[in-house]
Amino acid sequence: MDLEEWRKLAISEEFAENQKKVVEAFGALGVITTCSCTPYLYGNLPAYGQNIAWSESSAVCYANSVLGAKSNREGGPSALSAALVGKTPEYGFHLHENRQPEIKVDVQCDVKSTFRFGALGKVLGDRFGKKITYIAGISKASVEELKSFCASYATYGGVALFHMEDITPNRVDKIPDTVETVTEDDMKKALGDLDDETEIDFISLGCPHASLKELEYIAKKLEGKSINPKKEVWITTARPTKQIADRMGFTKLIEDSGAKVAADTCCVVAPIKGRFHGLASDSAKMCYYGSGRNKFAVKLMSMDECLEEALS
Repeated sequence: MDLEEWRKLAISEEFAENQKKVVEAFGALGVITTCSCTPYLYGNLPAYGQNIAWSESSAVCYANSVLGAKSNREGGPSALSAALVGKTPEYGFHLHENRQPEIKVDVQCDVKSTFRFGALGKVLGDRFGKKITYIAGISKASVEELKSFCASYATYGGVALFHMEDITPNRVDKIPDTVETVTEDDMKKALGDLDDETEIDFISLGCPHASLKELEYIAKKLEGKSINPKKEVWITTARPTKQIADRMGFTKLIEDSGAKVAADTCCVVAPIKGRFHGLASDSAKMCYYGSGRNKFAVKLMSMDECLEEALS
């Protein structure tokens, strides 16, 4: 939940009190209680080669692949134990020999924007599972596109590490001889799998947590406009990112439209089951959990399409 504005998200008093107790307990241990899945966007930025013990699946994938840090997919208890003792077991992805690619993937279609990178993560996760892939054919990728890809790939494949040619920094001893291809037909199938016929009453952006760049973009798109009052719109982000957005005026522009900017949570973990029927999101991960955990009908759409849906 949003630790400060949980009432605007229709969170119950009982749920809020219990969440506050959890956060206070972590705070008493010295944990920085920012409650975010994108710590790398606001200061917790491991260096290349640094050994860490992270648990959130998309963040682990981002740290290993995009930053070149070294972490296994920890659970909450093991990550907390590592924080308490300042050590983590030396095995798995902490060892160079376990970080080598097993298969090369040649992407033979155009992949741009967060929702198409999310669709690509679903394609690779569904097809290759946890295998470490060496991905060729993508010319460039932004921070926002990579965090979307990491979230989707980790969700659909359980992946903690990939290599993307000329984009990610890890050293590869040998490019695999086995080559698989991803075509536009593969992408269309993934997008079709996440395109339920439904009326949308809930739009969720910010899974993983929205960057300042994304909040600025959304603010400019919604400036002077009004959300359809029959639809609920959440843009979820980290508290430090929201504080900057507040100062820049982005939060006000978004909320003046009727949308809600929520910190400390996202729609994957918030108690929203039964509140909505049809979900639209630019996040393939959000669609996965929206369908599986909350039983929503889901539509994976571009950010622009999601905002258009919210206004329609």
